[in-house]
Order: sequence, then structure tokens, then C-alpha cells
Amino acid sequence: MTTAASAVPLWQPDPARVATAGITRFQAWAAERHGAPAEGGYAALHRWSVDELDTFWTAIADWFDVRFATPYEKVLGARTMPGAEWFPGATLNYAEHALRTAQDPARADTPALVHVDETQEQRTVSWAELRDQVGALATALRDLGVRPGDRVSGYLPNIPQAVTALLATAAVGAVWTSCAPDFGARGVLDRFQQVEPVVLFAVDGYRYGGKEHDRTETVAELRRELPTLRAVVHVPLLGTPAPEGTLAWSALVESAPGGTAPPVFEQVPFDHPLWVLYSSGTTGLPKAIVQSQGGILLEHLKQIGLHCDLGPDDRFLWYTSTGWMMWNFLVSGLLTGTTIVLYDGSPGFPAVDAQWRVADRTGATLFGTSAAYVMACRKAGVHPARDHDLSRVRCVATTGSPLPPDGFRWLADEAGDDLWIASVSGGTDICSCFAGAVPTLPVHTGELQAACLGTDLQAWDPQGRPVTDEVGELVVTKPMPSMPTRFWNDPDGTRYHDSYFDTYPGVWRHGDWITLTDRGSVVIHGRSDSTLNRQGVRMGSADIYEAVERLPEIRESLVIGVEEPDGGYWMPLFVHLAEGHHLDDALRARIKTTLREELSPRHVPDEIIEVPGVPHTLTGKRIEVPVKRLLQGATLDKAVNAGSVDRVELLHFYEELARTRR
Repeated sequence: MTTAASAVPLWQPDPARVATAGITRFQAWAAERHGAPAEGGYAALHRWSVDELDTFWTAIADWFDVRFATPYEKVLGARTMPGAEWFPGATLNYAEHALRTAQDPARADTPALVHVDETQEQRTVSWAELRDQVGALATALRDLGVRPGDRVSGYLPNIPQAVTALLATAAVGAVWTSCAPDFGARGVLDRFQQVEPVVLFAVDGYRYGGKEHDRTETVAELRRELPTLRAVVHVPLLGTPAPEGTLAWSALVESAPGGTAPPVFEQVPFDHPLWVLYSSGTTGLPKAIVQSQGGILLEHLKQIGLHCDLGPDDRFLWYTSTGWMMWNFLVSGLLTGTTIVLYDGSPGFPAVDAQWRVADRTGATLFGTSAAYVMACRKAGVHPARDHDLSRVRCVATTGSPLPPDGFRWLADEAGDDLWIASVSGGTDICSCFAGAVPTLPVHTGELQAACLGTDLQAWDPQGRPVTDEVGELVVTKPMPSMPTRFWNDPDGTRYHDSYFDTYPGVWRHGDWITLTDRGSVVIHGRSDSTLNRQGVRMGSADIYEAVERLPEIRESLVIGVEEPDGGYWMPLFVHLAEGHHLDDALRARIKTTLREELSPRHVPDEIIEVPGVPHTLTGKRIEVPVKRLLQGATLDKAVNAGSVDRVELLHFYEELARTRR
């Protein structure tokens, strides 16, 4: 909800930044060429982008010079959701666009990739080197019999080889899918067994937190349990020789005598699958989400080139792993000729400020991280701008969970002057953002700047009516090109339909509570599928976390609303305390007073319970729904897919609590 405190912007772009932003230049050009509004700023441009969907996406393709090998017949064939048909008749290739900069003689020898690990040593890969490696690897994949539509998998950290493998896979027209090497064998198999890969790229281990983590046995298990594999490519991150029956990475990417032939890019239909991403899979097998070459190409050009305002002079750093959609989004920085920074290591080693050090050393201009990392830095008393040279960082972006107001204020105070703070929200489901960064708009504390272009984002009440300045369901009423074309192994589309379209037919319901303010900004309140609902009043868990975790004694918290068989409602708050603290009556009273004064009496929990830790998904999100199921009496195997949880042993606490309450 809009508050008096947030009415004054925390940050305002200066006129020079507004004038030179890509989105400003795009609007002027689109007004001249495609009938976009020349006046009215971003709000008018956004309205046009959703009212004139076909014209808007034509303008995006033209502005970014998308190369259609075969022209499209129309922008949208079928317009229904699910089942929207984008650019029928068109053929293109994502990897060809990602490597276009290598064709520019002035840029060919400049860095496409900058790789940093925990030693802080930098390794660069030029555009020409990347093109040559992709060309060599694409040839090797074809020699192995990989054809368009085949699946190629990666068990790799955030290293240059992962980028090369993705682009070579896309060049061939095959379908990429990846997991980070901190996933155990069960978590990987729950994902890869669904899509039946023919090639696996795998490291022997990885380095994290100052230690080496061997993955030899895990890779051996993956080889045994993936019978469709025709080849396994060994990436020796820890320096071990290739195991028997595997291929050495170096043998596949070394240049042939006389140099490497340029990559051959398979021209595939617009909706041809580019990659498979996975949902967290906390309550069953992860959903295997298929996104298209053309849909991702257009959506990511829009997001990175206009919303993130990145181009050839930028360096794009986002702290991520290959098991999270933000890695795929980061790789798409190449589409705008941007140098991407790959950091492979712990976010907090050797100290909490590790990510800021990487931003400093690599000259990042956009630094993306998680809201949780920002709050951890705040709690640890980190001073990024004082201790590091962040003069090149124009924007700090956050996602993963809503950035609390304190996080906005801390970034403004501690991370640099004139800093654009972009809290963004979207999902693996679209591999993009519904709302977030707009370089020409002010930033208000606790708010995302606006809905993204081409995204008809609305907040709906339970009757399906749009609401402003009150909490509603996040819905999208018109198709977006990066929405899934389908789920893998969902032949009749039932699982896809039931995931997004069963509440409001023909309208995408994402599962978040949001408020759209009267000025067009967006507030995210947390997941609606784990809603707190007391006496008919809906509350977002994110609001409670923001208030409680401001207390120095609280490391992390988890709030659950449990409907009980007798019609009662139990709302416990679980707190994981900072080292050296314990839960006594005085701390309980402070927590209750904080929630009562900052939120409302309804937000005060029925019980406050100390826990040994808060469980998360493998991508770091708090697990609310499975804990709720446990507290309602479900067994562990029915409540959660154990392979999707970072520390499954923590769930035994909640299971035992449910047993004692019964």
C-alpha cells in the first residue's frame, strides 16, 4: 500500500540519465515508426505496449535487429492462454544473436566473459574466443549425433564452460538443461530423468567456502541412472583426469589445424525449445518448464536492453548458480553485446562482503544479488561503498524475495551515491520479470518501479476484479513470449493448465500477493499459496519477515498459518536466532510489540517457537507450504520432495512438533 513515507522518492534519475536511457530512445523511435505515444513517459509507453501487443513486439524485434532467417506470417496466431502462438512461420537462432558482437572487428578481442572464483583471480574470454569455442563444440555435438530437439545437460557451476555448452547446444537446435553441482544426485535425477538427455557435461567437483567438494561419485551415479546418455564430457575443475568412458572438454573445444570454422547456427521455428528450467519441486517432482528460442530471445532483449539498460559498454554481474533461472538471464546479457561476469564461489567467503569485492574488481555496472544477501550485509554492518570502489556500479538489482524497506534504505546509505536500486520480481516460469527495473522512473522505498513492458500485470480480488492500492492476486491477462510453450512429459497440457490457469480461466495466476499503487509501482507481499488469513484478513508473510528480522537477535524467521480440523486457525512464528541469543520472555515480548506496532494486532503470532534453522529450496527460498503440510499432519514423504530441500533434516523438527500437538 502507498504510504506517506514512500511518497517521496528514495532515488530519482537525473535528466541526463533519462535522456540517454535505451528505453527513452526506443520510445522516441517507436513513436516515429510504430505509433507509440511520444508523450506521457513510461506510463504511456507501457499502456501502449499491452494495448497494442502485436505492434509492440514487432517494434522490439525491429529495434534490436532480430534476424529472422524465415520471416514471420504474423506476430500472434492463437492468442489464448495457454496456447498463444508467437511469430508463426519465423525461424531464427538464439545463439547466433548471442554471438553477434564477435562479428564486429572492433569488439572481437574485447571480453565477452569475465570469470572470477574465490581466489579473486580473473580470467577473460574474448568474443572471438567464445565464438570459436562454441563453433568447435557445436561441431563436436553434431559429430556425437546430437540433433535439433535432443536434450543436452550440464552439471556445472557458474564457469565459462557452462556458457559455451549452452550456446553450442542452442546453435545445434538442441535443448539445454542444467543443475548446479551443489545439487545431490537425487535432486539432479528428479530433473534430468524427466527430459532424458543424450549428453552430460559434468565437473569433477567445485570450490566453495574455501574448500574443494568432490563430485566424482555423484557423476558416476548420474551416468548409471541416465540410460539415454550417449556421451559424458568431463570438465576438470579440480584437475582430475577424464574417467574411463568420458570425453575430455579440451579435446572438444581445441581449434582444429588452420583455425576453427565459424559456428553453424541451426535455424529453428520461433517456438522451438531453447532450454528446460525447473520449479523448486518442494511438493513433488519439479515441473520441467520449456521455453522457446524466439520467446526468450525477444523477452530478454527487452529486459536487458531496455529495463536493465545494458549495452556494449556495460559489465553485468549477477550472483547466481546454474540451477537458478537468473543464470540463464545473465547469459542473455550477451544478446546486447554486454560483458557478463561469472562468479563461482560462496556469496560470503572469505567475508560477508565477498560479492561487493567481485563487483569492485570486475568493474560491474549492474550488480544483481538476492534480497537475503542485502539484508545479511546490513545485519553484519558491512560498508560496501566505504570499503570498495563501486564507482562503476550504476544499479544494484535484487530478486529471490521482496527487498524490505530497510534493504532499500541501507543500499541508498551504504552502496554508493546516485544508486539506482531495482527490486525485481518474476519467476522461473517465464525466466524474466513481471515488474521491476525502469531506468527513467523514480524508486520508492519498498516498491518495484513498475510493471514491465508488454506485461499486462494486474492485481485481482477473489472475484476476478482488478484492484488498485489494495492487496490482490498477481495475474497477467495477456500472453508474453517467454511463457512456457509446455511442460515436459505433460502431453495433454493438464499440469501446465492447472499450474497457472485453473483459478481464472485464460488468465495467468502466478501465486503472489501484490499491490499495484495508483502511481504504477508494485509491492510484493509474498506467496498467495501460503497466505496468512486471520478472521478473513489476508496477510503477506514477507511483511512479517521484514519486521521481525530487523531485530538483531533474529537470524531468520518462518511464519505459517494452519487451518485446523476444528475450524480454528493457528499461526506460529518460528525464529532462528543469531549466535549467542536465546528465546526468553523479553524477546518474545519485543517480537510481539514490533509486529503489533509496525503491522497490526492481527499479525501477532499465536506462538513464537525457536528452531534450529529455516529450511530452503535449493535456490534459497524459504519453504512455507511443505512446513504447513507437516504441521497439518502430513508425513514427510507426502509433504515434501526431500531432494528439493537444502537441509532436509531441519524438517524433522516441524514433523515432531505436529506429532506432539496432535
